[in-house]
Amino acid sequence: MTRLITAWAALLIGAITFGAPASAQPIRSCTDLGGSVEAARICHIVAESDTYAIDISYPLDYPDQRTLTDYIATDKDDFIAFVLSIPRRDRTYDRGITPHSYASRSTASVVLEVYGDTGAHPVTSFQAFNYDLGTHAPITFDTAFTSGAVDALDPIVQREMERRWVGYLDPAPHNTLGARVYQDFALTDDAVIFYIGQGMWLPEVAGPQRVSISRSELASVLA
Repeated sequence: MTRLITAWAALLIGAITFGAPASAQPIRSCTDLGGSVEAARICHIVAESDTYAIDISYPLDYPDQRTLTDYIATDKDDFIAFVLSIPRRDRTYDRGITPHSYASRSTASVVLEVYGDTGAHPVTSFQAFNYDLGTHAPITFDTAFTSGAVDALDPIVQREMERRWVGYLDPAPHNTLGARVYQDFALTDDAVIFYIGQGMWLPEVAGPQRVSISRSELASVLA
């Protein structure tokens, strides 16, 4: 009977070990991802082949490093898998990621500027990461802003878009994507900085957009 209990205990321990969540695994290092550590704790990854070229940088001191590193690893792997699955062309398929870091008294932010050249022309998008240093939890648009924030944000951003769109024949378009436009942002003590991907508000010809709004203007909708 004792041997039977011992055997079942061993099986249970084995199941717990193999069923451990991903968070129990060590964070992939810069070297693991094919990069090298440069000044200011930045990991720089460069990879080239006849088919693709990758140039990725990301910080190594973000408080929620696992989430940031997992994103980089997945994006890199998915990009390579994608370009190897499609026909080659007369130039490389390119991927570039550049970080923009910000901080306030109680938060840390990293916005990744993601450059992709896999189609007819290059496109720039963004991926933001925000972290509350007090609660040790990620910050998202839904947790940073109150319900109805889009209605307050749209007129402010629209004015800025109209200013940038001067010179084009058609009037500046309005936000047609709702809260999706505002998902990528950074926090400072004085402002919220929104990064809007190419083609998400203005036409792609205008490029990606960065709009900084003072906290005082957003006081009524900041959570």
